[in-house]
Amino acid sequence: MEYQDYYKTLGVDRNATPEEIKRAYRKLAMKYHPDRNQGDQEAEEKFKQINEANDVLSDSQKRARYDQLGASYQQWQQAGGGRGNFRWEDWFAQSAGGNGGTRVEVGDFNDFMGGTGFSDFFNMIFGGMSGMGGSGMGGHVRTQTRAGARQRPTAVEQPIRISLMEAYHGTERTLSVDNKRLQVKIPAGAKTGTKVRMAGAMSSGAYQQDIYLVVEVDPDPRYERDGNDLYTDVNIDLYTAVLGGSVPVQTPGGQVTLTIPAGTQPGQKIRLAGRGMPHLRSPQTFGDLYVRIKVSLPRQLNDKQRGLFEQLKQIQ
Repeated sequence: MEYQDYYKTLGVDRNATPEEIKRAYRKLAMKYHPDRNQGDQEAEEKFKQINEANDVLSDSQKRARYDQLGASYQQWQQAGGGRGNFRWEDWFAQSAGGNGGTRVEVGDFNDFMGGTGFSDFFNMIFGGMSGMGGSGMGGHVRTQTRAGARQRPTAVEQPIRISLMEAYHGTERTLSVDNKRLQVKIPAGAKTGTKVRMAGAMSSGAYQQDIYLVVEVDPDPRYERDGNDLYTDVNIDLYTAVLGGSVPVQTPGGQVTLTIPAGTQPGQKIRLAGRGMPHLRSPQTFGDLYVRIKVSLPRQLNDKQRGLFEQLKQIQ
């Protein structure tokens, strides 16, 4: 179980800002995305590693926990520690205070669904609580009440990761609770922070305990999300920008043809109404997709082309 240096994976400094981490992740995600490297196992593994690194470093709480515990794990491992002997519980007990109340323990969710793509090191620190991309996710949650505490257990929150396309179409996950396998639907339009309640899903003594799945939507290298609106970039050539034309644009719902007006400027946004994300409370209503135009200028001109541009320059 090797120590994972997430900063090195993303190629950023340990003091990198959230914006620097985001830029580094997007650049690497586009380079190693499976759609661009079909059949390349090395690229697929690299894509998993950068997603794992981004999952931690883009979350302030996870990053702080990683910075605190990760180095301790590395030192312990270098001193000859063996797999499974390092006790994160000792750290948790110190921060819990040792008094009454409810303690939530999280088992290894990967065991139930054949793995989610995160490393053993990630699961050791964060309890295997996240799934990745389109993978299925299983979970096993149990509650222990310390001696002397007599109170109704609070609801358990279970983080769950989905891709942007899963958020667009809606998806399902499998959760293993009290030796039962439960299917739960994640509705279309879910966004980071959306909570899906599983009422009374878990037994805790004389009570039935609720589980809340807290959704985290992975960044998508093709789109930026702002609420229910999406933004994407499309490259066109100089002649299409000047004279107008049409280009294909991939939307989450499928490919469409975008009309480019004559005289379109670099950086101009063209709105495709109703081509964004579905509204969580009204899945038949959609946000918009904004296409940002990038103009590719010719790098080399032949004599005829140069002559025509010279003529244009003269009559400008």
